Parts: sequence; C-alpha cells; structure tokens
Amino acid sequence: MHENRVVITGLGVISPVGNDIPAFWRSLKEGKSGVGPITSFDAASFDSRIAGEVKNFDPKSYGIDFKDIKRTDKFVQYAIASARQAIESSGLDLEKENKERIGVLIGSGIGSLYTIEKEHSIFLNKGPSRLSPFLIPMLIVNEASGYVGIIFGLKGPNSCVATACASGTHAIGDACRIIERGDADIMISGGTESCIVATAVGGFCALKALSRMNNAPQKASRPFDQERDGFVIAEGCGLVVLENLEHAKKRNADIIAEAVGFGMTCDAYHITAPDPAGEGAGRAMKVALNDAKINPEDVDYINAHGTSTKLNDKIETLSMKTAFGSHAKKVMVSSTKSMTGHALGAAGGIEFVVCCLTIKEGVVHPTINYTHPDPECDLDYVPNASRQADVRICMSNSLGFGGHNASLIVKKFTG
Repeated sequence: MHENRVVITGLGVISPVGNDIPAFWRSLKEGKSGVGPITSFDAASFDSRIAGEVKNFDPKSYGIDFKDIKRTDKFVQYAIASARQAIESSGLDLEKENKERIGVLIGSGIGSLYTIEKEHSIFLNKGPSRLSPFLIPMLIVNEASGYVGIIFGLKGPNSCVATACASGTHAIGDACRIIERGDADIMISGGTESCIVATAVGGFCALKALSRMNNAPQKASRPFDQERDGFVIAEGCGLVVLENLEHAKKRNADIIAEAVGFGMTCDAYHITAPDPAGEGAGRAMKVALNDAKINPEDVDYINAHGTSTKLNDKIETLSMKTAFGSHAKKVMVSSTKSMTGHALGAAGGIEFVVCCLTIKEGVVHPTINYTHPDPECDLDYVPNASRQADVRICMSNSLGFGGHNASLIVKKFTG
C-alpha cells in the first residue's frame, strides 16, 4: 500500500498546438494539427521534411533572462516555461513552502543535438579553443531538471530519466513514488525535448521511421490508420505539479486528478522494434492496473502511444487487447500525436497533461486523420471528432526504443 496519496494540482505545456494550457486544449478538442514543413533547417534533401515545431516561443515571456537564454538549450527553456505555468496554475506560493521538500524529475530522450551540431561545426572550423564554456551543461539531459531546481530554488530530490520515448512517463511514475515514500511533498515532473535538427531528422530517416507525406503535413500523422507511413518528429514539454494529498488539502489546493497507478516493463526483444506479441507493453498496463487496484473495465479512456508507425500501432492495439480483454473494444482510445506529432521524450509528459484535462473537462480529444480503418487496428480510436464523456479513469501509455514500456493511471479525485 502506498504510504501517501499523490494528486495533480498544476499543469504546464509548450507544444506545436499551443504554448499554454487553454490554447493547447482548445486545439486538441478542435482536432487541429500542429505539423508543417520544417523551418529550423533546410530539409530539402531529406526523405521527411515535416515536423511538429513549437511556434512563437519567447523565453523572455516566461521570465527567463538573457543570461540564462544564452546558457540553455531550447529543451531546458521549454521545461522552465512549463514549470512556471504548472507552479502558477497550482496556486503554490513557493516562498511559504519548505523548498527542501519540493523536488524536480524531468525526462528527456535525447537532450540537445542542436548544441552538439553547432559546437561541432565550430570545433572543426575554428578549433577547440573556440568551443562554448556552456557546451556540456547545454547538451546533457539532466539540465532540464537541474535548471528548474535552480530557477525556482527547489532543493528536494532532483533527478532525470532518459528512456527514449518513455522518458516523460517514467519521470512522472518515479516522481509519484518519491512522494508516496515520503521523500518529498511536491514534485515538478514530466518530459521535455527539442531536437528537430538535421542530425536527428537524418537519423530517423535512415531508420525509415518518419512519415514521407511531405505534401500534406497536417495529414501525415495518422495513428491506427491503414495508410500510416511513419511518425512525425516533434518537440515540446509537458509538466505537472504532483503533490502529497495531505499537503494539497492543507493549503486548500484545487485538485485536478489523482495519480493512482504506474507500471514499467521491458520487452527484452530489440533496440528499436516492439515485441511482435505486444507482451511487454500489455504487461506494463496490467502492472499499472494492479498498482491502482482497479479492474480493466474501470478504465474509461486510454491515451495511446499511437505513433503512426506501421509496427507500433498494430502491436500497441494487440497489447491493449492483452491487458484489457473484452473491455478493449469498449474503452475509448486516442492519440495526441495525431495532432502534435511525436515529441519523443516529452510525449509522455504532454500526454499525461492531456489525461488530467480529459478528466477535468469531460472531453476526449480525437485521433485525427483516421480515414482508412486497418483490420489489425480495430478499437474505438475516437476518430476525427472529440467526444463529450464523463471520464473517471484514464491510462497513458508510452513505449520507447530499447524496449521500455510505461503506463500511468490517473483518476477523478473524489476525496
């Protein structure tokens, strides 16, 4: 039994479909795609020339000063911006809190390839003496957690998870455990990523993982659709304020939802391909259900990993059937990535925010671009239009290269 219950009291997001919670949620409900032609570099020679880029992001508007802008990469700036939103929305007055009891755990899959590319070019052309003194801190994945701790003066547990596309989900699960154990009262947690750069896009193109629907970018991310041809690379950040229930009650916090279950497993199969039987992902879902002490039929909605690759969507569907049995056909399933693209290590954080909003607002966002049903993907993917629904319990799934599987369960808070 968990010693402490964990509730969600704040949300923050930077995404291709909006840089604050109201804009983000409005876009998702309306089924708006944030995918377009790549603008961050000249992608003319690449197989895939589209991405879910964050638009109109101004770090200064989130209180990041000029000095810190120079010293941080975008994935760190996204984390600071999302953390500020989440803290403000939680109503926390940090000056009244014991900051030794507030921690940070933010996942990132890759960190900064932009800084590596830029500084490597300087190294080759001008030599090692011209490298930035901030090269190392700018590129390592733990700097998102570290910098958020520094900016807000948070001295509690501070760590980082890097499990590819499962990073954000693992981070939130691990942060919940820290609160459950009593090692912190509050954790800022989720995932952040920004690597729409030539090296990353080229690498994923070489893997044949990305969509080539360059002529119709907004239709390119089409999870569970028979015509899906790969994922669309994206960037962004999703963070939440997790809080010990008793602590939240004491300060009369507005509780959005309760985090009740976490499961993590490994396929132990292949570095990039999922286990064809979907056993590992299905087992992560079962572990999360057991942890939450609920039955499969109690779950109203699953926010799927739903990347829009041939293998992932087919095998994730299979794994949901493994975990949920006959209820798999009745539960609503949708993929946020149909609109945002795949933000890699940030995806789980962004999608956990979606689950909290789904419970709070009573709306399930659609899986857009679902026009050609695939006989191997035969669940209720809430196609093309959002749905009003009283959602009490949600599951969020993330599957990462390396065989990492993670599932989180969040439920309506009832006291």
